Amino acid sequence: MKELFDIAISIVNLPLTILFGLLILYWLLTTLTGIDLDFFDADIDVDIDVDVDADVDIDTEFDARTNIDIQDVSNTEVKKEDVIRRRGKLNFFQVFLIYFNFVGLPFMFTFSFFVLFWWAITMAGTSITHSYDNDFGFVFFFGGIIPALFLTKIFTAPFKRFFTNFNNKGESALELLGRQGILQSTISGEKISTLEIKIQSDPIKVMVKSKDGMEIPANTTVEIVNQVKNKQLYIIQPLNY
Repeated sequence: MKELFDIAISIVNLPLTILFGLLILYWLLTTLTGIDLDFFDADIDVDIDVDVDADVDIDTEFDARTNIDIQDVSNTEVKKEDVIRRRGKLNFFQVFLIYFNFVGLPFMFTFSFFVLFWWAITMAGTSITHSYDNDFGFVFFFGGIIPALFLTKIFTAPFKRFFTNFNNKGESALELLGRQGILQSTISGEKISTLEIKIQSDPIKVMVKSKDGMEIPANTTVEIVNQVKNKQLYIIQPLNY
């Protein structure tokens, strides 16, 4: 056990050991306290106007100019047939996130699996070769990234259907209808944005589009009036419209 501990805190493995420990602490805090640690969110620009030959699934429409939190799209199922109908191309980073399930599942869920596999591969490689305390060990540190990504994709894929059926907070569509919030960016046509609303003082973000494609300026107070069938996407209109 002491030898395993020494390997874990060696110069090669220490960064991943610390990161893995922080992730364990994150899940303990969120599980035991229910605290939503929003500072783990990251923003990506998702442009699903593409023609890409990748093993991805997309079940909604995004606008190329819309910034969407990874957490906001954590329940978005990406289908290839919807992707290739669009015009334009995804950049490499966007395809990377989609392909390895960082979009399509809660980001921290997928990221935790990735770090676990990366840490395990690096630990095993440096332990077998006794390279955890020398420069050769960094071959396993950096070389473990690619296999860890593919293991993450394989092991997280079965969870996609599960998370598709739930919102970030598990709220039902009925609970969201009539809720009000302030729109953060101007939308019109098929453009999608995010709207922050509160349920029992708990702020949540949902994906929204305007009713009948009307233009709704940023900073407009809006209300949710409907839900797009079979999607975690809601229809909004200006309050008292």
